[in-house]
Amino acid sequence: MATTTIVVGRARAQRDGGARLRRDRSDFKVALFFIAPAFVGLIAFYVFPTLRGLYLSFTEYSILGSPEWVGTDNYERLFADPLFWNALVVTLQYVFINIVLQTTLALGLALLMHRVARSTLVRGMLLMPYLMANVIAALLWFWMLDYNIGIVNQVIDWLGMPRVAFFGSQEWAIPTQAVINTWRHMGYVALLIFAGLQSIPNTVYEAASLDGANPFQQFSRITLPLLRPVLALVLILTMTGSFQVFDTVAVTTQGGPVNASRVLQYYIWQKAFSEQEFGYGSAIAVILFLILAAVAFIQMRVLRGNESDLA
Repeated sequence: MATTTIVVGRARAQRDGGARLRRDRSDFKVALFFIAPAFVGLIAFYVFPTLRGLYLSFTEYSILGSPEWVGTDNYERLFADPLFWNALVVTLQYVFINIVLQTTLALGLALLMHRVARSTLVRGMLLMPYLMANVIAALLWFWMLDYNIGIVNQVIDWLGMPRVAFFGSQEWAIPTQAVINTWRHMGYVALLIFAGLQSIPNTVYEAASLDGANPFQQFSRITLPLLRPVLALVLILTMTGSFQVFDTVAVTTQGGPVNASRVLQYYIWQKAFSEQEFGYGSAIAVILFLILAAVAFIQMRVLRGNESDLA
């Protein structure tokens, strides 16, 4: 009797296992069907252009001819190019200003949304600048900050202070563009941080209040540590986006005055599409890709973005 029970049990287990395997295979086929469009788009618009750009970086190529293999000549030329190093320094200046302003203001907005502004309408209004196209936002601020007719300089003049050439000054060109992009993106970044705040249990703050912690201590010892994964994600996204700034520069200063705002992305566009040096432009793009990959890796390791203290 016991032997019969064991045999029946094994047969049932094999039958259930086979049914489960067939069901898993069916689910996998359905999943592949839904993933296929995104996968095709990834290959067509990301993987293939990346591989072709890597290949072109070792060639001399203009759109009117065929790629000619030159080995590492483009990279040797790049490291001896003073305009490349100037573009890298200008980009780092922009990234630093943008990251500090954007992260600080977004964190403040997120705390206000979490504790004060609970209206959905108010929270939605914070996202309105992000819904505006980069070119439109750049043009809007370009007119508002114009030296002669801009409303900002008219107010400055009315206050009795000298007008500021926001886009025509080497000192102000990059900070001005960083402020414009901070204004446009800080609502979206605040929304990401706000989502992280929502995941922190109120019981943690209640326990801290019973222990006598003041609001600043709760923020520094509870909120910031528990927000670490979200802040790591935010910093990676904002830094990656900051390194790739292009449209604001193209619309307002075109890299001027005197290369003061010629960021890496604009320099890539200038070499590849304006001067028809696709090979050299691709080499700069490869270096930018390596910089972004290294920065993202370091941020994830230092900030431990894949770990959470809430687990």
